Amino acid sequence: MSLEQNKAIVLKMYEAFDNQDIEQGRKFISADIVGRGMDTTPRKGIDEFIQYAMSSFIAFPDGYHVFEEIIAEGNKVVTRGTFSGTHQGELMGIPPTGKQVKFSFVHIDTLLDGKVTEHWGQADVFGMMQQLGVGTVI
Repeated sequence: MSLEQNKAIVLKMYEAFDNQDIEQGRKFISADIVGRGMDTTPRKGIDEFIQYAMSSFIAFPDGYHVFEEIIAEGNKVVTRGTFSGTHQGELMGIPPTGKQVKFSFVHIDTLLDGKVTEHWGQADVFGMMQQLGVGTVI
């Protein structure tokens, strides 16, 4: 696949998840995906990955990504931007606060045969927690 095709696949995957369209999102994900995100537990397989994504829907049902950079090299696509949403459901044991958040993220997605096989996601969790009123200021 070309670099532009890989970028398009990744963006369509995020669009599907922002729209909470699980079935559409599945089209872009390998059955044996390994996902790593805001915690230390890898999500192995499409069902675990989808379940993790759904926990984000619960926490931020209006959440969405804004991409500022999309970089592709080989079979990897790196996206950088911001995630915004309203905290309306439990998140990492934190009950809903009703507060709006906007925090930065960087994702690295690896593709094979037109599907995402590995996802690394890092976000400004400290900034998000401060916005929710549960982080401490140093």
